[in-house]
Amino acid sequence: MEKIIIEFENSGKRIDKFLAEEFFLYSRGEIVKKIKEGNVLVNGESVKPKYKLEKNDEIEVKNFSFQQKRLLPNAKIKIESIFENENILVINKPAGLQVHPSSCNQIDTLTNAILSVYPDISDVYDKSVDAYLRPGIVHRLDKDTSGVMVIAKNKKTLEQLKKIFKDRNIEKKYLAVVEGNMENESGIIDKPLARSAGFSKQLIARENTKTKVREAVTNYEVVEQLENFALLSVSPKTGRMHQIRVHLASIGHPIVGDLVYGKKTQKKSDKFFVKRQLLHAKSLAFELDGKHCDFEAKMPKDFAGFLARLKEKS
Repeated sequence: MEKIIIEFENSGKRIDKFLAEEFFLYSRGEIVKKIKEGNVLVNGESVKPKYKLEKNDEIEVKNFSFQQKRLLPNAKIKIESIFENENILVINKPAGLQVHPSSCNQIDTLTNAILSVYPDISDVYDKSVDAYLRPGIVHRLDKDTSGVMVIAKNKKTLEQLKKIFKDRNIEKKYLAVVEGNMENESGIIDKPLARSAGFSKQLIARENTKTKVREAVTNYEVVEQLENFALLSVSPKTGRMHQIRVHLASIGHPIVGDLVYGKKTQKKSDKFFVKRQLLHAKSLAFELDGKHCDFEAKMPKDFAGFLARLKEKS
C-alpha cells in the first residue's frame, strides 16, 4: 500500500477531491468507486467519499497506479529572467500565471514554462506529497500576484532555500495599492490567521476559531498617498497564504482589485478598473553559500498604469 500523510494545507478537503488531485490518471468518479470498494483507508479505517481530511491523517491506498504524470514543457509562456547561475534561477513572474500544475491546469503554469528552458529542474523536488509537480519551487505567489521568485536548480540548493525560508532568514518586500487614505505613515499588523470553515480563504483568527491558528505579522509603510488610494511598501515577517491581502483588508484598506478580500465586483467601465489585485513582490534578499543575494523585479505595466491614472486624476 502507498501511504500519504496529510499536511495542513490539505486539511478540510474531501478525500475524493484530494485523491482526484493526487492521481491525475483517475476521474473523480473512479476515485469514489475505489473508496467505496475499500481501496482507501484513513488511519486504518474505511471512510466515505465525503470524509473531510485532518492534518496528520494517514491515507493508505491500494490498487492505484502510482505512475507520475509527466510534466509537459510549455515554450509558449515567456518568463523574464532576472538572474541565474548554476544553483538558482530568479524570475519576474507575471500576474495571471499559476505557479505549478493542478488538476484544473496541467500545462499553462510557471513550472511548465521553466521546464521548456531548464528540463533538468524536473528532478529537483523533495519527498513531500505531489512535490514532483513543483520542481525547484521553494515559495509561491498567488496566481494574480506578480513579482520576484527564486527557483532552485539542484536538490542541494532546494534544501538550502527551504531552510532559509523556514527560518525566516529572508527579507521580502512587496508593493501594494490599497483603497482609502492611510491614517498612519507606517504600522505593524500582528494578527494570527486561520483557514475559513470551507478552507477556501484565510481569516483573522478569533477566540472561537476551530481551524489551526498561525502567527502572522506584516509591516507596511506609505510610499505615496493619492486621493482615496495609497501605494504601500509591505514587508511580511511570516509567509502565510494570502497574508498581505487579509491583513490589509483587516485594517480597512483592501488591495485594489482583490475580489476575495476587497470589493466583490468591479465595473469594466470604471476608469480605475483592474484585472487583478495590485500586489507585486518587489524584492528578495538572503544569504546563500556565504554570499548576499538581493534581487528586484520591476513594476509591471498594469500596476504602473493604474498609478499613472490616479495621478492624472489628482
